[in-house]
Amino acid sequence: MSSRVDRGGLPLSTSSDAAAAFYREGVDLGLSGWPGAAGAFDQALALDPDFALALAARARAYLIAADYAKARAMIVEAEAAVLTKGTERERSHVEALARSVRGNSAGALEQVLAHLELWPRDAYILALPLGAFGLFAFSGMSGHPQAGVDLCERMATHYGDDWWFLTYLGWAHTENMNLAHGRAITERGFALRPSSAHGLHALAHALFEDGSVAEADALITGWLPDYDRSGILHGHISWHLALTALEAGDGDRALKTYLEAVRPSVSQALPINTVTDGAALLWRLSAYGQAAPAPLWEELSQFADSAFPNPGLAFVEAHMALIAAATGNQDMMEARLATLSARMTDGTYPAGPALQAIWHGVSAFAQGDYSVCARSMAPMAGEVERIGGSHAQRTVFEDTLLLAQVKAGEMAAARSLLEARLSRRPSIRDRQWLATKASAASR
Repeated sequence: MSSRVDRGGLPLSTSSDAAAAFYREGVDLGLSGWPGAAGAFDQALALDPDFALALAARARAYLIAADYAKARAMIVEAEAAVLTKGTERERSHVEALARSVRGNSAGALEQVLAHLELWPRDAYILALPLGAFGLFAFSGMSGHPQAGVDLCERMATHYGDDWWFLTYLGWAHTENMNLAHGRAITERGFALRPSSAHGLHALAHALFEDGSVAEADALITGWLPDYDRSGILHGHISWHLALTALEAGDGDRALKTYLEAVRPSVSQALPINTVTDGAALLWRLSAYGQAAPAPLWEELSQFADSAFPNPGLAFVEAHMALIAAATGNQDMMEARLATLSARMTDGTYPAGPALQAIWHGVSAFAQGDYSVCARSMAPMAGEVERIGGSHAQRTVFEDTLLLAQVKAGEMAAARSLLEARLSRRPSIRDRQWLATKASAASR
């Protein structure tokens, strides 16, 4: 068999065996979340400047790094190259990535699903819909966790014990609350490539969701020192470490982790992670009784304003709501909410009314209007998954609703929500809340 093939054995239109090898290396590094993918693609292009799939992969690497101008310029080069030197499969591959780079998420998802029907072994394209920030999660659809499971199960016969595929098959089941099954599959994938940051991340989610807080803490604590801070998931995995501390009731350790690895001034994470992880962690600290110092909120607010000056992804906007509420930035709240409301009215915003409920709810919570918060958020609680992200990330909004119900004296509603949560996943904190707060509903 030719060595000019991708990781799935699909032919590559390059005359250089070495360029193909660098491309495969870059894809595996990217799929594992390990540093070096962009450099590997650069080395492939140094050997073959017209290597269309390497150009497209480099464009995606720029997109992931939030260098949008370079991503758009590079994808144009890929499109030109694939027309003169590319197969039908490669043209379809580049088209899927081009739509993604240009922000046409709906078109990208359509292209991806059509592409996979013909070339299911094209892992770099299969990766696009999957994960907390994938095309499914950010589509605005209800039931995207099930969509991830359905797609992965259709693809399973084509991948066998591929470490990357097992990671995302396990992830999909975990996010769909098939916890024991998801964890077992994720553990198999991680064992095959223990250096995979995405594998570690998926396993951290599985352990969080099944209540194995001590295991998650030990896993992350032992693994993270070998992962360079430039790694795409370093800040977010540190966020998971802080989350395990909060689950164990150790707010001081959670704040220490934020200061050392998550805050904007120290983290090398992508802007979307810095803003959303930072906002969710500081908000949880305050909500759980550990005051987050005001200067930390101000630092995060300044970074967020710079990184996301205009309303965009629903997941980001939900966390911008936390920042605006915590800092009392009414101007930001009104301006962003007005733009989002207009987009929802004209049908150009896919996430639906859940985002508006979050904005109104967290604003009311920050002002101590807990009844208003509960009235705003409770009707939309079942729709929050439409903003995207993972279940663990979205829990901050459910926590806000729960605490608002408790503080508003709506103990029956709070008890019902707590019991529903505990039926899904064990939680030290939820058991404590059920015993000390919501138990008043039975009196």
